[in-house]
Amino acid sequence: MSAPATAPPRRGSRPVPPPRTVTPSRRVERELAEGGLVVAGMDEVGRGCLAGPVSVGVVVSCLDRRAPSGLRDSKLLPPPRREALVAPIRRWAVACAVGHASPAEIDAIGIIAALRLAGHRALAALPLPPHVVLLDGNHDWLTPPEDLFSGFAAAPEPVLAVVPRVRTRIKADMTCTGVAAASILAKVERDGLMRAEHARDPRFDLAENKGYASPSHIAALAQHGPSALHRRSWSLPGVAGAEAGSGEAAAHATGMPAVPRVPRTQDSPSDGMMVL
Repeated sequence: MSAPATAPPRRGSRPVPPPRTVTPSRRVERELAEGGLVVAGMDEVGRGCLAGPVSVGVVVSCLDRRAPSGLRDSKLLPPPRREALVAPIRRWAVACAVGHASPAEIDAIGIIAALRLAGHRALAALPLPPHVVLLDGNHDWLTPPEDLFSGFAAAPEPVLAVVPRVRTRIKADMTCTGVAAASILAKVERDGLMRAEHARDPRFDLAENKGYASPSHIAALAQHGPSALHRRSWSLPGVAGAEAGSGEAAAHATGMPAVPRVPRTQDSPSDGMMVL
């Protein structure tokens, strides 16, 4: 007896994509650590927000002990799971830290220099300096440019005297253990800061949107205008032209380029691209 014919797929149906279950590994970190080098993974969060700091996590992975179970890129984890992983990551890591740059600093020096400042603050907080930093994406924003007008003259504290060698890798937050761990630490710490800001000023729903361009956040900006926590040099949606254009006005007065602005939605991955 012949087997029943397989029913043809319904017209217009689409195949279901496989689940995103990439498990980070330490393969790249082990390769970079050959010769006894100390390797740190680094990732940022909050680059595309309308409000709040930009935050950078750094983790020196332990290459001899098993990584915490369930470690993934922070964008792939629900908040309770991210928060539950913080203590295991801190116990497992050889060293770890999170650095921040404030909205005022972002307005003063631009988002890329502010990322660099937050990353240097994270590195300065480590008990041992790494030789190599594995950075998510394809752009090295950690190394200061060879430009006397790079913006750090406006920073409130000096940069590191010696910057580790940087290795960039697209999707490192999904594939490299230390970078995934750094993304979790940065995300959880920044989310906590934004919840605390919401408790002080609940008008912008920051506990929910964490400073990203959600509909409720944009509506609150239109109703109340920006707070001290907002990045006023950005073109803030819903804000009157005089305030929203302050970045262009400042750029015209100083001759410096205005901060580019393309708001990102909450937890949107960078895919290795600069989102300014």
